Amino acid sequence: MRYASITDRLASLGSEKWAVHVEARHRRERGEPIIELTIGEPDLPPHETLIAEAARAMLAGRHRYSNGRGEQVVLDALVRKYARRRPGVTRDNVLCFPGTQTALFAVMLGLVEAGDAVLVGDPLYATYEGVIRATGADQIAVPLRPEHGFHMQAADLERAVTPQCRVLLLNTPHNPTGAVLTAGEIAAIGEVCRRHDLWIVCDEVYEDLVLTGTFASPFDDPALAERTIVCSSISKSHAAPGFRSGWAIGPAEFTRRLLSVSETMLFGQQPFIADMTAYALDNPVDTAARMRQSYRRRVDLIVAALAEAPGLVPFPPEAGMFILVDVSGTGMSGAAFARALLDEEGVAVMPGASFGVGAGDFIRISLTVPDDAIDEACRRMAALASRSGLRKAKRA
Repeated sequence: MRYASITDRLASLGSEKWAVHVEARHRRERGEPIIELTIGEPDLPPHETLIAEAARAMLAGRHRYSNGRGEQVVLDALVRKYARRRPGVTRDNVLCFPGTQTALFAVMLGLVEAGDAVLVGDPLYATYEGVIRATGADQIAVPLRPEHGFHMQAADLERAVTPQCRVLLLNTPHNPTGAVLTAGEIAAIGEVCRRHDLWIVCDEVYEDLVLTGTFASPFDDPALAERTIVCSSISKSHAAPGFRSGWAIGPAEFTRRLLSVSETMLFGQQPFIADMTAYALDNPVDTAARMRQSYRRRVDLIVAALAEAPGLVPFPPEAGMFILVDVSGTGMSGAAFARALLDEEGVAVMPGASFGVGAGDFIRISLTVPDDAIDEACRRMAALASRSGLRKAKRA
């Protein structure tokens, strides 16, 4: 039987990137005491008022068909949120989706196709390559260098641009590095995009989890308004990944053109989830603040615990719920270290190679587990690093 070419383009870009995580889950199901530091699933539940609002809406009959753009209550809440950042935003600038991932997929489908190219920083979030390849477009990496704190440099972007480029897929605050671009860096990047007539698609899902520094966005720059599309959700900010509630905010012409694509895929989100999302956006809760406090503390724990570990160099994040650790000093790649850590120490982390070539020497550690588990996991990482150092010395 014959299949569409998209199945070949995405053949190795799905769950294969999460192989260590999947294996760890299987081992836990068999009863092994695995410490899981892989995915960004907040260890706090959604605020009880959000659950109550979703239940209220369901009991009130808010479980019927919606419309393609989004329920009016959540459209208005999103207008209020983004109009505070850039006056003039209306419902015509908003499309609702079930999560940031779906928003990115639909947005990219509406902007590029075979023969086009998309620029993206490397390291990059693990699903970005699939989102790009699904359209038939090519991916062009822009190096995010450790010596620059993994902040994209306008000069590196300029060197990467080709005549086929149509979009820059930007992520700030960044996963997996935790880098937060400054307003000045964004302005310089935006100037490159203006010069080459590039769209800027900006994933801002970690906007409310900035640990140090100040959040900035190309959306907030009037000079970039007509070329910027923001994708985000309540998954991280409100510890609500399972509710799958996200959105895209962009120029009115863009959302008008993409609406038929969205309707063909989804035809609306669940009204009771829309009501909960509107409540979350309009009624501040302390979930994000509590996560920021926990993640700052856990970053400090990891940095202190690994300070004497041979060959391990943590890179404290400026935002988000992960920390990268350079393991190249152990003589092992990030993938080899992650596999050995699972097999020998019962700790699951993500190999950096799941996030691009630029992260091959790293592992990514999730900050979304209790402090005592973080402390024990670091002890085991240090033990593995010490054994790796001894093996490395013997080989030498």
